[in-house]
Amino acid sequence: MTQTTDFLAPSRLGSLALPNRLVMAPMTRNRAEDDGTPSPLMVTYYAQRASAGLIIAEAATPNAVGQTYPNITAIHAPRHVTGWRQVTDAVRKAGGQMFLQLQHGGRVGHPATSGHTPVAPSPVPLPETIFTPEGHQQAVTPREMTTDDIRSTAADFATAARNAIEAGFEGVEVHSANGHLLHQFLSANTNRRTDAYGTERTRFTAEVVEAVAAAIGPERVGVRISPGVTVNGIDEGDAEEIYPPLVEKLGALGLAYLHIVYADPDSTLFQRIRAQWPGTLIANPVLKDFSAGEVRHAAERALAAGADLVALGRPFLANPDLVARLRTGAPLNPVRDRYLMYVGGAAGYTDYPALDELTEEPAQPSSDSIVAFDGERVA
Repeated sequence: MTQTTDFLAPSRLGSLALPNRLVMAPMTRNRAEDDGTPSPLMVTYYAQRASAGLIIAEAATPNAVGQTYPNITAIHAPRHVTGWRQVTDAVRKAGGQMFLQLQHGGRVGHPATSGHTPVAPSPVPLPETIFTPEGHQQAVTPREMTTDDIRSTAADFATAARNAIEAGFEGVEVHSANGHLLHQFLSANTNRRTDAYGTERTRFTAEVVEAVAAAIGPERVGVRISPGVTVNGIDEGDAEEIYPPLVEKLGALGLAYLHIVYADPDSTLFQRIRAQWPGTLIANPVLKDFSAGEVRHAAERALAAGADLVALGRPFLANPDLVARLRTGAPLNPVRDRYLMYVGGAAGYTDYPALDELTEEPAQPSSDSIVAFDGERVA
């Protein structure tokens, strides 16, 4: 891509023409039905945000044991495909295009939620409680995956990718970040194996991505990584040594993109990955606040450092017309009560107004209304 700091300029992602360089980051919002099927409310939510250059839809589990929290989406049964098709049809009708993130929780899961004992590279439990339909519970010790488990899980990712294409997505993003299963294999404190998947910690991520690319074509596949991020009890300790070999492996596959979470454009590792990665790089920057000025500054800084596209989470969460607001210099809606990020219903989900709907400044939440949630962090 031609380097520019204009995040509103058109761009391309493989064969896709993007109207701008702003990507809606995948954000778990817990609005699916109990069985993982996307709800009608989700159709409205994503269609409202179709002006993004690309939407990466929230994490969908490739199999039942991979479920993390209640009301998380899935993509391993026909009903899931049908539900997601309603979403992609609505977004396409509104002029947008979507990838779907595929996420297996690994040890980030609980039998009270999924009905299964979680699996992981090693029997190391999550060092904190986890939210379930019965409230917060102590995390359980996961079952160490066998070689057969590893192979069948890679196959499940490939099947999920085919399901995503059938559901109308342009492609998928393999989630190897934020403390979930693939990231657990990358991290020394969660991967204590002595076999090839322990001595070569990048192996499982590479095999999953290869399986997905073989299933739907590498040009339809992106990968998300989070070097050095410690969410969900991760402590890699050696990100500078782990990620360059992983990026080299993935770079040889001809993938659609590489997506870096909490990207710091000034870091040596970011610059090294940019130099290594041969294709489109998406940066998900850390924002100091959620003002229009800060969003502009962060996006321009990421592009100046070599990113091709910029992924934003909360700004899209609170502003269905974020692109129009940034184009016109309009102020952004404030992100309301954090509790509303993860509960069912339209409040804090589809009721954020667009500019032409705004009649008064939305109320700011009081400090005592902010409720912590231990799920996937909304970037």
